[in-house]
Amino acid sequence: MKKRIVSMLLCAAVTASLIAGCGTKPNGDAEDNKETKKKDTEVSDVKADAVEKTKVYVSPDWVQSVIDGNQVESSDYVILECSWGEEADSPSYTTGHIKGAYHMNTDGVESDEYWNIRTPEEIEKLMLDYGITKDTAVICYGENGVVSADDRVAFALLWAGVENVKCLDGGMEAWNDAGYPTEEESSKPKAAEEFGTTVPAHPEYILSIDEVKDKLANDGNFKLVSIRSEAEFLGETSGYSYIEKAGEPEGAIWGHDTDDGSYNNEDGTAVGADVVEKYLAESGASLENELSFYCGTGWRAAIPFLILYENGYSNISMYDGGWYQWQMDDSNPVQIGDPAGEDCVYTTVGELSNDKANK
Repeated sequence: MKKRIVSMLLCAAVTASLIAGCGTKPNGDAEDNKETKKKDTEVSDVKADAVEKTKVYVSPDWVQSVIDGNQVESSDYVILECSWGEEADSPSYTTGHIKGAYHMNTDGVESDEYWNIRTPEEIEKLMLDYGITKDTAVICYGENGVVSADDRVAFALLWAGVENVKCLDGGMEAWNDAGYPTEEESSKPKAAEEFGTTVPAHPEYILSIDEVKDKLANDGNFKLVSIRSEAEFLGETSGYSYIEKAGEPEGAIWGHDTDDGSYNNEDGTAVGADVVEKYLAESGASLENELSFYCGTGWRAAIPFLILYENGYSNISMYDGGWYQWQMDDSNPVQIGDPAGEDCVYTTVGELSNDKANK
């Protein structure tokens, strides 16, 4: 990527204007926060077009322009490297991360009972511990454009009430391919005092298992969309080493899997709403339906939700419990096979075999 040399005079003028425009934020003095996050104080020539708050997937150029002070978001932002496990166990953090990024363990947003999003109180505390308020621009990223830890965290942030949530399109692979710098030094956040709104600000983004059952039984416009592999959808495997039963909630339709590249372009970036629309049409649904996405435990389902969210759709939600929670109740109705075919079997969880864990 070609870089132009910026004159010292211009650098000083722009830097002065940025400093003058930064006010005190809920989590303390703006300059203290910048020092804590170890952000660059020099303005570079990396420019990118501004994007709407609701735009989720953003380019490496845009993220670097935020770091360099060239976006509105530059005055108050947090970058999160998202992966499962502690910071020391995250290769995508310890071997080189975006400068100033904090490690976010997905255990922080998920409970270990159903792997659902944690309680509002827990999520609010997590946000404050990371210096995040509803007005903070939060940029999430993962190892690449397929792993969906960052999408899972981004979904939780939107549910909580953060108004400006981004995901680095293509993940760390895209960042490295763009040639932007990384660091190995650990960065620690400075806590915020007030989140700024009631958590969750958007409870409608998550449907409980009881709400899903009611809508499947009584709402003809409702579609429960499985974002799992075809083998999982057909009941050939649970897809997980710790789930022994395989199948899908009765009434579910297939929306393709994120892990096989169905939701990524060749360069690892996220597909558009037109691709989601195509997958829905294959199962007799459309973007006009009320759509609730689910997978095994919530990671993969976040991706089509975010794609449609950034394209302005509001008729979307996530059934957070997924197959993991559904198969815990022996009385829950299940389908095995393609519901559009003649060989689909309808039964209950209690009648399923216990030999379908992913080996």
